[in-house]
Amino acid sequence: MSKNIINIQLEESIRKDYLDYAMSVIISRALPDVRDGLKPVHRRILYAMHKMGLHYNKPFRKSARIVGEVIGKYHPHGDTSVYDALVRLAQDFLMRYSLVDGQGNFGSIDDDPPAAMRYTEARLTKIAEYCLADIEKDTVDFIPNYDGSESEPIVLPTKVPNLLINGCSGIAVGMSTEIPPHNLGEIIDALICLIDNPEITLDDILNIIKGPDYPTAGEIISPESIRELYETGKGSLLLRGKASIENNGKEQIIITELPYKVNKSKLIEDIARLVNEKKITGISDLRDESDRDGIRVVVDIKKGENSEVILNKLYKETKLEEKQHYQFIAIEEGKPKTFNLIKLLNSFINYRIQIVVRRTKYLLKKANETLHILEGLIKALENIDYVINIIKNSKNPDEAARKLMENLELDSKQTDAILKMQLQKLTSLEVSNIRREFQETKEKIDYYNEILTNNGVLMSLIKEELLEVKSQFADKRRTLIIDGAKEINEIDLIPNVEKIVILSRSGYIKRMEKNDIRKQKRGGSGKHGANYRDDDFVKLSIVAKNHDNIMFFTNRGKVYYLKAYQIPEVNWSSKGGYVGNLIEFSANEKIQSMLNVSKDIKDSYIFFVTKFGIVKKSSVTHFRTLRSGVIATRLRENDEIISTYIVREDRKVIIATKKGKSINFKANTLSDIGRNAIGVIGIRLDEDDEVISSFPLYDEDYILTVTSKGYGKLSNINEYRCQQRGGKGIKICKISGKTGDLVSANPVGLDNEVILSTKKGKNIKIAIKDISILSRGSQGVKLITLKDDEVITTTIV
Repeated sequence: MSKNIINIQLEESIRKDYLDYAMSVIISRALPDVRDGLKPVHRRILYAMHKMGLHYNKPFRKSARIVGEVIGKYHPHGDTSVYDALVRLAQDFLMRYSLVDGQGNFGSIDDDPPAAMRYTEARLTKIAEYCLADIEKDTVDFIPNYDGSESEPIVLPTKVPNLLINGCSGIAVGMSTEIPPHNLGEIIDALICLIDNPEITLDDILNIIKGPDYPTAGEIISPESIRELYETGKGSLLLRGKASIENNGKEQIIITELPYKVNKSKLIEDIARLVNEKKITGISDLRDESDRDGIRVVVDIKKGENSEVILNKLYKETKLEEKQHYQFIAIEEGKPKTFNLIKLLNSFINYRIQIVVRRTKYLLKKANETLHILEGLIKALENIDYVINIIKNSKNPDEAARKLMENLELDSKQTDAILKMQLQKLTSLEVSNIRREFQETKEKIDYYNEILTNNGVLMSLIKEELLEVKSQFADKRRTLIIDGAKEINEIDLIPNVEKIVILSRSGYIKRMEKNDIRKQKRGGSGKHGANYRDDDFVKLSIVAKNHDNIMFFTNRGKVYYLKAYQIPEVNWSSKGGYVGNLIEFSANEKIQSMLNVSKDIKDSYIFFVTKFGIVKKSSVTHFRTLRSGVIATRLRENDEIISTYIVREDRKVIIATKKGKSINFKANTLSDIGRNAIGVIGIRLDEDDEVISSFPLYDEDYILTVTSKGYGKLSNINEYRCQQRGGKGIKICKISGKTGDLVSANPVGLDNEVILSTKKGKNIKIAIKDISILSRGSQGVKLITLKDDEVITTTIV
């Protein structure tokens, strides 16, 4: 017994077994053959259907019958895997040129499963017959099937460059292949050019083959990557679905094409999820209107939203735009290899040479056999009376055959053909036909020999057959190649023009044209703006260009970020969108300050002023790369941020309080401190007072003060002496019951304008030059006529 035991290292055994398993998966399942572009299961399905006579012009047969034929004779695996492979060959959204004509439910681009195989029917398509053409003419080798009861081809003698026109994907052990589909017309044109000029360059090929051509169409927006893919056999392409913006009473995004292999229903689910998670705003409705005529997904856009921005977000956040990775790996001579485009084309040409040569040799052999028989028939016809006499006087066919061979120098095959010849062949017409057939067969033999000995004739025949395939099946390119296209930058879609950004007390924010507010004379009653609720009013406003970054500071000392163009743009009468849909801040937070931080700000600081008069100066660099929702400044208990603005070291700042006090001091008296610091005292406040405004002093000549009951004035900046930080300050305007508390104080020039907004949503725009210039301590003049229950809430300069 011990003699039958073989000692082997476990590591060596595992390595050998695993390599055998890996090669079995690579060769026998996962990767296509470079010659016919098929995996074994697909090849066996097509061959089984061919043997069953399921040609394109014949009746359909049940898929279950086909699957049974395949697994019973050629592919001893599960019926589900075979049916799945059959279904794929019939799906026109995966196959650029379907090889199976399916009748019934064969699945959909929504990833709906196909009906059970007992319900569906199938037959070969016409192009699939070109994959099987000449298979009975000794063009390919056959091997025994798994049980030796049948034989099957190791490869199909295809006239169609299937690997390139339909592509292939497969995951093996330690490697995978992903080859995109192409346009048949382009591939055949490239093959013919390569036959005519074997030294053709890749650049020349790229003038013919523009790039992959997907059954679902779409666009390739990274054409510069196509060359790398074709040169190396590895690379990535950025694919994009086709979408357009239409205005049918309201703006809509219409999606009509998808990137290859993108699931439509999953795409719609992803868009809906992003809307629900508020990662994409501005979409009011989403629906699928697709039918048998094609894809149509409709995205309704809210009024005032930028459709191009939303479309760009769909590209960025969903598979409407997707980078797909490819590597051209196929089996050649029993081994997996990586091919570039020219090698793939050459491999197909070389295979067609092999097929045509084998077919020609087969036809030559058959023609020589036919010629040999015809020679015997002609010799018999030339001696027909003698032949008839021998046959009549012979006792049996064997004696007749022996006498004919001896007397006319014929062999057994020729003699057998003579004895089987019908009497009708003796007519003059039939004799003439035999002589003509003899001559035609000699010409065929000469042609076959010329094919086998003259390379030019051989290649001309291959080209002729390729052109026949092109004439039968070539169609227009579906996938567009967007030359010079690049990934869209959202900001490039938005004109960088100046807007007013307005935030209401209840958190409604909008972006609007400054010209939407009509200028009026001082003392007018104003014009109704947004339709705010009775308890809502304009709280904050700034001027910003669309590309500017806006920082939002909350009462809790946190900072959030938005681009100006991300804020809904509406007209003057709309209240806008809720800021909580754009910024995710906590329930106990409210926005207290907005700051425009444009890109060109350098060597500057963010100046913080709180309700309790605490000030802090922090370099802008502390806020350049922060994520939204971080601490901007620490606060004392019950304190809140009132104002933030950009300031430089050489500037003075003014702080104003609601009881009409102000202090003016230099910004350089403060040190630059980080986000986690609290700050120092800027102005000492009386018990019933609080800070309402703060600003830096630049080149403006005047300070505009506005009170809650509509009084205002200009005072000369020279009246505000520079003081030490931390003092109680000096009077900025006279406050009384008649004027109400101070609402705002702003530096202005005489060529500026001011917009006053009331608690009930009225707005009035006044030229600064129309406002009286009065002393610092005066109350001012009436700027707007208000009703008893109406007050000024904010000003925009």
